Amino acid sequence: MHRLAFSKADTAKFISHLDLMRTFQRSFLRAGIVIKHTEGFNPHAFVSIPLPLSVGFSSGCEVLECQVLNTPLEEVPERMNAALPAGITVHRCYEGVRPVKELAYVNYIVTLEYEAGAPFGAETAIRSLLERPSLVMEKRSKKAKTGKVEVDLIPLVAKATVEERRDTIALDLILKAQNPGLNPELLVAAIRTYCPDAAPDYAVFHRRAVLDSQFQPWE
Repeated sequence: MHRLAFSKADTAKFISHLDLMRTFQRSFLRAGIVIKHTEGFNPHAFVSIPLPLSVGFSSGCEVLECQVLNTPLEEVPERMNAALPAGITVHRCYEGVRPVKELAYVNYIVTLEYEAGAPFGAETAIRSLLERPSLVMEKRSKKAKTGKVEVDLIPLVAKATVEERRDTIALDLILKAQNPGLNPELLVAAIRTYCPDAAPDYAVFHRRAVLDSQFQPWE
């Protein structure tokens, strides 16, 4: 199995997961790179992204899995970048060794923006919120009969740093990646619910790193 490390920025962050998969499949064709396909009457490209990124999130650490058949791995990034749309950049192609189940945490930078500047006491309020022993929120769930389920966010937050920066507040978060994972949008929703005076006008999300259980880079 081969892996492509790529980033997603600018307008490309608004490409949905399914459209991103189609974009990569078309780009492999345009680049003349042959990848493994499934067998049968309707074969399709064997590509997957272990942790789909939410629409509107930027990222510098995305991973796509595939099997390159006809191209030296060191040539893949340049050829793919010539075929991919602006905002999606492949940085390297390498042999995937570690299983996806070892992908344990994700590092996000969440920037809370305020049109009139960060409210007085907002940094302290948000920090106190994240230091609570429990922080229960509702999230959508396909398995629940009601379509929603309550989840305690605190056990899913491994580390959290809150820092006020001029007119914004930056959250440096290390969150559980899977089984279950935590989308940082739910933490922003918790701020709006429990700390309404600190609720941002906008929130900007960036995925900075994917990590193993020892908080080391997962590849």
